[in-house]
Amino acid sequence: MKIDLTDTTASKVNKALVQGRRAIGTPAVGMVLTLVIVTDEENAYDALKAANDASREHPSRTLVVIKRVSRSPRDRTSSRLDAEVRVGADAGTGETVVLRLYGEVVDHADSVVLPLLLPDAPVVVWWPVNAPLDPASDPLGALAQRRVTDSYTAEAPVRELSARADAYTPGDTDLSWTRITPWRSMLAAALDQVTCEVKAVEVEGEEFNPSCELLAMWLADRLDVPVRRSLSSGPGLTAVRMDTSRGPIVLGRADGSLATLSIEGQPDRAVALKRRDTAELIAEELRRLDPDDTYASALRYGVDRLTAAAEPAEEPADVEPADEAALDGAPAPQAPAKKAARKAPSKKAAVK
Repeated sequence: MKIDLTDTTASKVNKALVQGRRAIGTPAVGMVLTLVIVTDEENAYDALKAANDASREHPSRTLVVIKRVSRSPRDRTSSRLDAEVRVGADAGTGETVVLRLYGEVVDHADSVVLPLLLPDAPVVVWWPVNAPLDPASDPLGALAQRRVTDSYTAEAPVRELSARADAYTPGDTDLSWTRITPWRSMLAAALDQVTCEVKAVEVEGEEFNPSCELLAMWLADRLDVPVRRSLSSGPGLTAVRMDTSRGPIVLGRADGSLATLSIEGQPDRAVALKRRDTAELIAEELRRLDPDDTYASALRYGVDRLTAAAEPAEEPADVEPADEAALDGAPAPQAPAKKAARKAPSKKAAVK
């Protein structure tokens, strides 16, 4: 069921929601959170589709905020709010309100959204594109317990990660981090199978891919070893190579779907490591509403401490000892005789 409202108010939108629930015979509210999507007209359809798919796992009230910027100076002075209320089959398992803001009301979107939030329920704000550099200081972001951005859609993704690190506030997260959850799980599981000392790591993937940078920062932060970035044609992440005291451990994915895990002394294994769509990523982020300390630690490690290597992908990951400190941006590791064996963190500690 759809209800269109033109030049309306938040109060009338709330009344339309109640009217729609009564019309379809579900007057009770059984939603667990409010998801606020801040986007433009071009990306609204894809973002709303992903949210509706995720609502099967997390029934929620979805508020889509579309800020319409008028080109005419006369239109900019006239404020207007148009709304489209969707309930029942048109809104997944929750409720959807599409809000289009015109004129001066564009600068006061938080005042429009605040009366429409579910009472006593968590709030998550998601920017599919054009996210603010400091989400927590944004008026809409200040209403939320969790703030989801996607640095992959930025013009300069790596620079965007640096800005995220400088402005990080507990509750911030990024879909580029969510994309590497299966990689982190598989690497932690691989290192749980052998007792070894990790000496160096190489992360191979597309240039300017924020997920590759975040995975490299996570490995450098958790293992405290030199991490080298090498480039490939993709798609996305293509391989992680770890040089250990027990031989190399390689997790490679050339086609974006099926990966191969190679551990010295064991047969190669094929593992499913497909690239996930946005609906799966949002559903994963909605499963936890507490601050992600692992993401914060990896992000604060710093993009500047990693140097992308321009060598072809088939080049070996080993580096000369004299260059290790320059590549990693950290103090050179001690001699092996004085350095205690360091094992990767367990799944519970390293994986969300």
